[in-house]
Amino acid sequence: MRYSRHLAIAIVALAATGTIVVCPLSADAQHAQKCTLETLFGQYLVSANGRLFPKAFGVMKESVSAAAGYSLYNGDGTGTDYVTFTVDGVNQNVTSPTPTKYTLNPDCTGTKTVLPYGPHFDIFVALDGSGLTEVATDQGFAVSTMDLRVTSPSNQQ
Repeated sequence: MRYSRHLAIAIVALAATGTIVVCPLSADAQHAQKCTLETLFGQYLVSANGRLFPKAFGVMKESVSAAAGYSLYNGDGTGTDYVTFTVDGVNQNVTSPTPTKYTLNPDCTGTKTVLPYGPHFDIFVALDGSGLTEVATDQGFAVSTMDLRVTSPSNQQ
């Protein structure tokens, strides 16, 4: 009885503070939802800080990198990146826009390649396509990003 009273008090306290406990989807519900190429569609803001090690991107010593921009995903395995990329604070004047291609498995994991030769990334996509994380997989390039969709498929031009 005492335990029940403490549990009831805790629930009331949580409700009063506005804290809501959200139960994750059951394993069956998670497996019912699957990603397809169409899951990624729209504009996603991107920002990244990382490290470069010789000879990635032509550096001769360990360097810091930063990037900011956005990615457009077309929902068909293709896309476009618009980005500013710096190495040790110096703008590298990369070509923008740059075409990309991506794969996406039913479990919402996949790959992204900046065309024509990279860099390459492993990607992990939210079930609803609202965001994704990326990690570079090329030797000498240590960076990860968290990307957020800022336009939905319904208002994409």
